[in-house]
Amino acid sequence: MKNLESVVVRFSGDSGDGMQLAGNIFSTVSATVGNGISTFPDYPADIRAPQGSLTGVSGFQVHIGAGKVYTPGDKCDVLVAMNAAALKTQLRYAKPQATIIIDTDAFGPKDLEKAQFKTADYLGELGIDPDRVIQCPLTTMVKDTLAPKDGEETAIDNKTVLKCRNMFALGLACWLFNRDLDLVAGFLREKFAKKPQVAESNIRVVQAGYDYGHNTHASVPATYRIESREKVPGRYMDITGNKATAYGLIAAAERAGLRLFLGSYPITPATDILHELSKHKSCGVITVQCEDEISGCASALGAAFAGALAATSTSGPGICLKSEAMNLAVIDELPLVIIDVQRGGPSTGLPTKSEQTDLLQALYGRNGESPMPVIAALSPTDCFDAAYDAAKIALEHLTPVVLLTDAFVANGSAAWRLPDIAELPAIQPHYVKEEQRGNYTPYERDPETLVRYWAIPGQEGYTHILGGLEKDGSTGAISTDPENHNEMCHLRAEKVARIPVPDLQVEGDADDAELLIVGFGSTYGHLHSAMDELRAAGKKVALAQLKYINPLPKNTADVLTRYKKVVVAEQNLGQLAAYLRSKVDGFVPLQYNEVKGQPFVVNELVKAMTPLLSPEVHNSK
Repeated sequence: MKNLESVVVRFSGDSGDGMQLAGNIFSTVSATVGNGISTFPDYPADIRAPQGSLTGVSGFQVHIGAGKVYTPGDKCDVLVAMNAAALKTQLRYAKPQATIIIDTDAFGPKDLEKAQFKTADYLGELGIDPDRVIQCPLTTMVKDTLAPKDGEETAIDNKTVLKCRNMFALGLACWLFNRDLDLVAGFLREKFAKKPQVAESNIRVVQAGYDYGHNTHASVPATYRIESREKVPGRYMDITGNKATAYGLIAAAERAGLRLFLGSYPITPATDILHELSKHKSCGVITVQCEDEISGCASALGAAFAGALAATSTSGPGICLKSEAMNLAVIDELPLVIIDVQRGGPSTGLPTKSEQTDLLQALYGRNGESPMPVIAALSPTDCFDAAYDAAKIALEHLTPVVLLTDAFVANGSAAWRLPDIAELPAIQPHYVKEEQRGNYTPYERDPETLVRYWAIPGQEGYTHILGGLEKDGSTGAISTDPENHNEMCHLRAEKVARIPVPDLQVEGDADDAELLIVGFGSTYGHLHSAMDELRAAGKKVALAQLKYINPLPKNTADVLTRYKKVVVAEQNLGQLAAYLRSKVDGFVPLQYNEVKGQPFVVNELVKAMTPLLSPEVHNSK
């Protein structure tokens, strides 16, 4: 047995082969024992592509480490390929020395034909050394494992048997990395609590996969162990970004003493937020699956007017449709959290892939002067904190807030330590004061923060009207006076500008970096890993990752102008760089832009940024 610092495992097969489940269980078990994890589900946009086709392959990659893990890894150390198409399409994600596990039962003539192999020697055709391949008749062994034993009256049906193939692969992976099968069994019994026969069948197959590796040593010279270096006491779970977002909203509502309302319309990759919140009626959560994106946002706005913590969730195309109701929230100055789980665009684009291409839409995608705070979550676990912060800002500053995540952090997962809700920052909604009773007008403001006072309909003595027409700042009556409109536009903008946010932190060689890398949101892990590799090579590099984008941290200009060379790296064609140029005088950075629908690759980042450290390269002026 060998100890490893980290390992990357990729499960791949048809969309119906259960690769996401196998990967989730493996990552959950690893998180439970204290390993750092980062996952990347990678699945096709097709609802169900033809079985065995190249376009229908679904993957799940998990990076497990003894310490903190920042990314799912560039390439995997172990590749599980459940059929010929999976091997052909996923081999590019494997290291040259990677161990490959295949189901030889899924490499018949028809399977090879569907995967467009030209010969029966599929390993040779792909240039794979057979010595690093565990060739297992996986389907046959699953059927044998689930065949009726002595005393059993009937076997489970063949369709259910085939659905258990992923568990054999999981068992092999658990053997290879010494995972505890009791933890796997507990997970399966909980997941299939209403189908105990299915749970026990899957547990039996996991054990068979483990035993196969143990008894044959499966062409592998040794098994491996990844010991956690640091174990902070507490209760942990493997959590996706979407689930963490849902929990952040629930915690904020609890802390503020309000009901949580989510008005939403299903859209990839944001739907899981609606699914998760709908499970928590016991926490006072109200969810409404609306008929379209417009009504999803409008219903949430109505809930905000009625005094709830209101939210609406969507992706980029939905933001386009919600923009009118979002603008109504701006002029009414009501607290609303708008969650944009970004995906590949434009139009339908790449609905299951990840980009950062909605930034300018979040900042400016509305008519009129319509300032709105924008926050971008840094990781799956940070989605909890970002959602909590977005709700806190919305309630304390009476404003709609956009929370940007994306498909990478929303579907990816990491080990998360459950917080003590009593230790979370207090949330104090900006309610009306008793002395305003009887003479309240809706746009009276705190002189320091410029936040208006929030009166809930039905409160005696606080009768008022809100709406989409401009109002007089003193009386609340409809007004077309040009001076009043000018003042109200300035007030709404200044209110957002005065929202306090944490300073921008610089990591790495903060004092003497030759190159500062700047990013925002979900690219944090990849940019941090690239910085680490460059520093390990003796380069002076720092990283500043923006989470609060509007308003920007007060020290942003100081940070960005402190270094000789700055490169802004983002998964779009330069939206953050353009925004920062407009906000920081004289700032014209270098840029690194990709729009591939995939996360950054750390190795590619390092290759691209190494030349920027040359003395001949300068920021443009």
